[in-house]
Amino acid sequence: MNPVIGLDVAKEESQVQAYLRKKKPYKKSFKFKHNTQGLERLSAFYREVEQASGTYPTIILESTGHYLSRI
Repeated sequence: MNPVIGLDVAKEESQVQAYLRKKKPYKKSFKFKHNTQGLERLSAFYREVEQASGTYPTIILESTGHYLSRI
């Protein structure tokens, strides 16, 4: 599964790290706020990774019980 963008979601901001290949980070990780500017930054980064890799990146969220639905 390459490329991958990993998101560690927190209350007010998220941490982002992309990988073009396994164990091959793309640039440095960064944080973005959960507002319009932050989401625009994430969207631009997604397009950047897509262009660098030549394919659509998969987005993976940190597994957190808080975001799982309860049945």
